[in-house]
Amino acid sequence: MTIQLRRATGHDLDALFRLEQSAFTGDRFNRRQLWHLLNRAHAETWTLERAAAALTPARLLGYGTLLFRHGSTRARLYSFCVHPEFRGSGLGRQLLEALEGAAREHGSDRLGLEVRADNRAALALYRRMGFRLERWLPEYYEDGCAAWQMAKALETRAMADGSTAQG
Repeated sequence: MTIQLRRATGHDLDALFRLEQSAFTGDRFNRRQLWHLLNRAHAETWTLERAAAALTPARLLGYGTLLFRHGSTRARLYSFCVHPEFRGSGLGRQLLEALEGAAREHGSDRLGLEVRADNRAALALYRRMGFRLERWLPEYYEDGCAAWQMAKALETRAMADGSTAQG
């Protein structure tokens, strides 16, 4: 299976909406909200898709949306999902790495997110990827479930290759 990571476009709206409906039971985006994230928000949405093959059309397997605030170097992972059939396959890690890279390219040095307190798989992924718990958010989701706010410092290219900036 060949996987492609790419920035989403308006042409992805229908596939994003279908994935949103299959991946979440509550707190889902509607079509208008997804359209806004793709076209108007200070945001980037990245998709993870199985490439088209001879007899198989391309298929959206996951997506993530980053929000950016003017004047801030902290990005927010606003939405993140992998199709239920492909969870646990390593695709979530691949998508998250791409999103971290996109945040760095945008000039962000920190990435924050909120995650359902009962989503053990997502919590484990985020912890493995270096996110740390910051704050408990009681009754955060529409069904009353609490959330953890998490964050991660993003290495700059200079930090990653061992060099340091001189002042």
